[in-house]
Amino acid sequence: MKSLSEARLLFLLGAVQFINVLDFMMVMPLGPDFARALGIPVSHLGWIGGSYTLAAAVAGLVGATFLDRFDRRKALAVALFGLAFGTVAGGLALGLHSLMAARVLAGFFGGPATSVSLAIIADNIPAARRGRAMGIVLGAFSVASVLGVPVGLELARRGSFRTPFFAVALLSALVTLVAYVVLPPQRAHLDGPKNLTQARPIKSFLADRSVQLSLACMGLSMFASFVLIPNLATYFQHNLGFPRERLSLLYFVGGILSFFAMRLGGLWVDRRGPIAAVLAGTLLYAGNLLLGFYLTPPLLPVLTTFVLFMLASSLRNVSASSLATRVPPPAERARYMSLQAAVQHGAASVGAIVSSLVLGESADGKLVGFQKITLLSLCAALTMPWLVASVNRSVRLREENQRLAELVPASRSGAN
Repeated sequence: MKSLSEARLLFLLGAVQFINVLDFMMVMPLGPDFARALGIPVSHLGWIGGSYTLAAAVAGLVGATFLDRFDRRKALAVALFGLAFGTVAGGLALGLHSLMAARVLAGFFGGPATSVSLAIIADNIPAARRGRAMGIVLGAFSVASVLGVPVGLELARRGSFRTPFFAVALLSALVTLVAYVVLPPQRAHLDGPKNLTQARPIKSFLADRSVQLSLACMGLSMFASFVLIPNLATYFQHNLGFPRERLSLLYFVGGILSFFAMRLGGLWVDRRGPIAAVLAGTLLYAGNLLLGFYLTPPLLPVLTTFVLFMLASSLRNVSASSLATRVPPPAERARYMSLQAAVQHGAASVGAIVSSLVLGESADGKLVGFQKITLLSLCAALTMPWLVASVNRSVRLREENQRLAELVPASRSGAN
């Protein structure tokens, strides 16, 4: 089978990521809708987001033990099929517990879908262009916000909260079919030179300092975001009086701007390195939290607050994710990405559950305690620049040692 061009490969993986992100993202702004339809207290909505991310975390831990043993194309197809099935189950939910069970099923397959996609990028795209590639594929988060989430909200408004679930499941089935037919076999990690296809024992892998620091960085980044994200739609509507019919506008504008921020951030990482991008994103994120969430009343309007939240998150994510692709060698990429997904989803699950434990609901339906979770998010976010700098230093040292090790045999061969 002919190999795909780099542009077509990134478009296809972007479509996979779009479906995966949309399946996850749409549940949170729909929270008030299915809370009314199914009689779920709004203060318990974090449990629904947390059930997905916790399942994805468990799947990441399990997947780390075997995903590198298979053709990545087949692994991706299985994960996407399971995601579609779990999404259909969400549309058939009858209450809190059945909806949580459906989200667990979707998360168990959605986590590995992301891991395998990122491993395919690292297998096929040289490190010098990987920041741009990650910016394009991770831009699916923005596209899902611009197109998918507003459309999902509108479908729910015109039909019911079930309609977006069925629509996303259908799209997922179509993308699964196209990906399996169009994507060539992905076996480079299995058929390459022995030094590139032999994984370390898991204990040695986990003892690698660059692995430890990178996983900590991705986990704290997700916790910082998801202690807030599951509650944003409720907070904007119930606490700040933002109209439900204009909720789509938030995701549309925020998604467009974060899409361009993701693309530009990827180019910035390739040219200047990840540290500058993550520092800028963290400073923007911290300022926005203080002015838009912590102060009462906030100094920023809702639209500005949400847009800045999306922009800052995009810069932080693309820098950390691009650097993370340099941490594992080819034979350990799916393992690492699976563990990364486990850490990210686990941290997101903890964030969502912590928010549900901290937040309360007043008699008039407002969320109580939002300033507390804002401070938690801020503290976690401020660790990112130091962690990214530490990972970057560790990875560069290892890459330099590898280059020196390759030069020594070459010089000896020349001398002979």
